[in-house]
Amino acid sequence: MKKIINSWINTEGYNCFVCCPTNPIGLHLEFWEDGDYIVTKFKPTHDYESWQNTLHGGIQALLIDETAGWVVCRKLQTNGVTSKMNMEYLKPVSTLLDEIIVRAHITKMMRNVAFIEAELMDADSTVLTRAELIYFCTPKFKLDETTFPGCKVEGE
Repeated sequence: MKKIINSWINTEGYNCFVCCPTNPIGLHLEFWEDGDYIVTKFKPTHDYESWQNTLHGGIQALLIDETAGWVVCRKLQTNGVTSKMNMEYLKPVSTLLDEIIVRAHITKMMRNVAFIEAELMDADSTVLTRAELIYFCTPKFKLDETTFPGCKVEGE
């Protein structure tokens, strides 16, 4: 796996709740490229519960949505927005787990629309939550350095 470099770190106004390392209440997640997949890891805690020892479904959706966004940034070298997300909660996600893994990849492209599948798994690779996302991607001719600084992995 290759660690993705967060190109927005020195961008004025950057304060993403999920990936900004300086957001005081954020998750501070990092992302890796693993073949066709983009991957992140998260330590669920009681701070993110819905029911006792159970990770809130909205937090699960947040993790999946952000990972899909990094798929678009890294694999397509653009940005955009999620236009649809269909979640399938298969098993409860315990906040007692040491970590969960989220991974996502592109399954199909239609012009500037990416179809993305994502999974949230435990350390034993048991899929706990699955999602299909449709992501509207900014056409590259509309990008500039202020909207997209590029997305590289370490060593590039």
